[in-house]
Amino acid sequence: MKKIAIITTSSEYADFHSNALKNLFKDDVEVSSYSYDNNTIDEVIDADLFLTSIPSLYHKSIRSIPKNSKVLVFKNTINNRQYEQIQKIPSGTTVLVVNTDFETTMETIVLFHDLGLDHLKYLPYFPGIESFHKTDVAITPGESEIVPDFVDKIIDIGHRVIDVDTLTEIAISLNLEHLLTQDYFIEYLKTIKIVNNSLISQLNKSNLLKNQILSLLNVVDDGIIIIDREGSIDIFNEKAFAILGGKSNLLNSKIKDIIPQIEFENVFKTLKESEPTIIKYSSKDLSIKTVPVTTYNEASSAVIIINDFNKKEQSQFILRSKLVGKNYNAKYTFDDILSCDNSFIQIKKLAEKQAKSDLSMIIYGESGTGKEMFAQAIHNACNRRNHPFTAVNCAALPENLLESELFGYEEGAFTGARKGGKPGYFELAHKGTIFLDEIGEINSIMQAKLLRVLEEREVTRVGGSNVIPVDIRIISATNKNLWHLVEEGKFRNDLYYRLNVLPLTLPPLRERPDDILLLFENQKNNIKAGFELSTEATEILKNYPWGGNIRELKNCVEYLNTLGKDIIAPYDLNNILRQKSPSAVMYPDLDNNLLSFFETIKLERENYKFILECLHSSYKNRTRIGRRSILSMSKDSDLFLSEAQIKKMLTVMQVYNLVKLSNGRGGTTITSLGIKALESLEKQYL
Repeated sequence: MKKIAIITTSSEYADFHSNALKNLFKDDVEVSSYSYDNNTIDEVIDADLFLTSIPSLYHKSIRSIPKNSKVLVFKNTINNRQYEQIQKIPSGTTVLVVNTDFETTMETIVLFHDLGLDHLKYLPYFPGIESFHKTDVAITPGESEIVPDFVDKIIDIGHRVIDVDTLTEIAISLNLEHLLTQDYFIEYLKTIKIVNNSLISQLNKSNLLKNQILSLLNVVDDGIIIIDREGSIDIFNEKAFAILGGKSNLLNSKIKDIIPQIEFENVFKTLKESEPTIIKYSSKDLSIKTVPVTTYNEASSAVIIINDFNKKEQSQFILRSKLVGKNYNAKYTFDDILSCDNSFIQIKKLAEKQAKSDLSMIIYGESGTGKEMFAQAIHNACNRRNHPFTAVNCAALPENLLESELFGYEEGAFTGARKGGKPGYFELAHKGTIFLDEIGEINSIMQAKLLRVLEEREVTRVGGSNVIPVDIRIISATNKNLWHLVEEGKFRNDLYYRLNVLPLTLPPLRERPDDILLLFENQKNNIKAGFELSTEATEILKNYPWGGNIRELKNCVEYLNTLGKDIIAPYDLNNILRQKSPSAVMYPDLDNNLLSFFETIKLERENYKFILECLHSSYKNRTRIGRRSILSMSKDSDLFLSEAQIKKMLTVMQVYNLVKLSNGRGGTTITSLGIKALESLEKQYL
């Protein structure tokens, strides 16, 4: 509810206007009145609009009115009854006009003249006036108590009323313009006298508004024609003029003389806008829609919106392209998909053929096999290549967010919704392709909505009611067996058949062994990596299962590049190849005990290798050596191991059955498993 504060010199005058405004604006406003009868106004007043009877009261009340508040000095007029009272006074009579002060008294006299009541001679009178003429007749607007005693006849017309200009300004200031067209408001206006200047002001405003409307229509991208109930053209903008071939006789012409096929009569009857239609006009296809303009539940005119359909479509495409920007362009083509594997090359050729179709596709494949890369390549090879490509990971978004991202939403659809709403990915992909990754993760409700998009090719935004047509190709992808989900009741079979028109299955990288090194080298070139692989490391990569497929392979190249090494040895792969250790890849039959040992010593492999070499050398010489001998040999080799370190490492190797420790001074000997461990370390498999 809006708040109005009225400030006047008299409490009775303030209450009078307060009641009048309450009757006019009813429950839409709360009116408070303040006056300077006896006291000043000290408190700060809370209101949306302040009304003062005279300008001086604003300055007097400045401390009570918050800064930047809306303030109006209201203008007064008189009603029909008051007008008749004054009009009945004989012409030429000299009368006193009595009011509370000079300002209001002179304002009242000016008002009488503006209303054409100039048959009398008016003399001002107010408390404190020093010089005045005595007359027998006085006119006062509700201030009889201050009329001087010498007056014989007092004509008290009562308080003046607020005029139409002020009422209009109040309504506009409070965003309540709609009340001005209400029946009770219009009836009230009929009871008051409109000042000539006020009427001229309203006419000027009306002409200004019409010119502003025409200026506004000329910047609108649509052709606009406004007709009356008989179909005569009242207004048209420049775009409509151009669409209709620059005809010079549009104004006041009948619309049916210009466009014979147009039907507008039903719009005036039903007060509902027409469905958009396409008609042939000259050599153009025109889209036309008619919208009624209603007043008092009656259509007084109608707006016809016309467009050159083909140009509008082209314009929409250009705007949509700017809207989606670079983020919605497909980057990859089939040339970017590398392979020397014969079976995979055949899959690639099949995808190129499927790209020529406009049917829905599903791409099956494990995570990291390049499903989105294929989807982009398919888009770039089809006739939609110049239009948007949008991609959505259905598993990455919560269910409620997924719907708003796919279908878009209107302003206020939910808490946090963007002002003005937002188009969804289906809209953004209009004329292009949408890629729905991990389609098997969507719930049954979203499955039903997606099925409707596939069947009807139209969407409705969340929180909206308008149906938006979309022309899209849908490519989906999954790492699951969708048919198994259908059999389990987790995926709709009707949606499955709608999506699975053109299936494409991508094999995992482990089934493309010839491509592993090709893709590895390509990724090296992409990031300008300078390292090379040792022969052993190469064999490990070729035999590794690559559970993460191409994505894991790319991660491996990135990791190895950060090591800053020229040659990558097998043990450099320990931290990145997680599914199997490099030694397990090279030697699938290697003793598990030995594999465990290698994982344990990987940070000290050079020290362990040195001790095993010392023990193996003594073994070949059929001798035994102890910790002190190993200590001496380490110093000669610049390893600087302590005797405690050597003791610890010998104990670890004994746990793994690589060495045998003798009691006392019997020394240590290497076992056959220890010799096998040394051979592996010398080949740098770890």
